[in-house]
Amino acid sequence: MTTDVISAVLNKTDYLTYVDKGIDYDTYMVNLAHDAIHITDAKYKEYINMNQHRIHRVEKTYHMSDEMKNVLNSLTHPIHWLVITEHWCGDAAQIVPVLHALAAASNNKIKMSLVYRDQNPELINAHLTDNTKSIPKVVQLDAEYNVTGSWGPRPVFAQALVKKLKANPETAATYANELHLWYAKDKQQHIEAELIDLLRKA
Repeated sequence: MTTDVISAVLNKTDYLTYVDKGIDYDTYMVNLAHDAIHITDAKYKEYINMNQHRIHRVEKTYHMSDEMKNVLNSLTHPIHWLVITEHWCGDAAQIVPVLHALAAASNNKIKMSLVYRDQNPELINAHLTDNTKSIPKVVQLDAEYNVTGSWGPRPVFAQALVKKLKANPETAATYANELHLWYAKDKQQHIEAELIDLLRKA
């Protein structure tokens, strides 16, 4: 679900600062594991433990398409992916490991930095989706830290599915179950296809 809502309050220096303060995927996973053990809120502990399992499943099952491999090989210059996320976010658990796999396969052309939404309100407020702070969001930057595109918080089909389920009182409370079932069946195909479109803007 791409969005072109970009606030004028952020400039290239701001984005450079966010990239520099961001963490890599391995650090993100260490932090997530720490939260899974030490967080005291029972609801968030449940979300984070579930997301650990989702992430590990995606890491094992995601198979990159030949089209994506060709797109990565065709990148002629480095780009930055600034990823806004949180450990408790179910969509992030489905998407962030795919982003990591692509960055790892890009021959260092994609440099990914992860930042936490709730610690960076100005950043997420500059990249809203339908006036909400939905995550994950990928902000794509060129080597000079100009924004060349953004993506998230989920594929277009999944976004439409969530809206439909939330609008129905009978499915609103359990929409997440249907959403994650869709992710499991889709096997990251829609995520990858939309990220190909994003990369072609780089």
